[in-house]
Amino acid sequence: MSGFTLLELLVVMVIIGLLAAYVGPKYFSQIGKSETKTAMAQINALGKALDQYRLDVGHYPGTEAGLAALFAKPQGEAKWDGPYLQKNVPPDPWGKPYVYRQPGEHGDYDLLSYGKDGQPGGSSEAADITNW
Repeated sequence: MSGFTLLELLVVMVIIGLLAAYVGPKYFSQIGKSETKTAMAQINALGKALDQYRLDVGHYPGTEAGLAALFAKPQGEAKWDGPYLQKNVPPDPWGKPYVYRQPGEHGDYDLLSYGKDGQPGGSSEAADITNW
């Protein structure tokens, strides 16, 4: 009679468990890195759209108008020649809205994501991703 014994099956299960324990953390750390890179790319793209808005209108949108001014014409902006984005402003990779302030503390405007934890500061995946 041929087949696997219980001991052979247990050995295979232990090997699979060891491989999963080794590969799993490496895989999930890459997911965190990709979310951070996505946020950086989105901030960069939003920054370019904001610069185009400024070239057309003569100033960056105020904090009240926010990033929505890149997709929909704000009231009283006769020189607006948008939309400056193909779609409405996406949330950051963690599902939270980007923070936009104009005037900014670090430049003409501040554009940032608070990272995975949604709180100012932090480190690693919880670190803020900014345009400065």
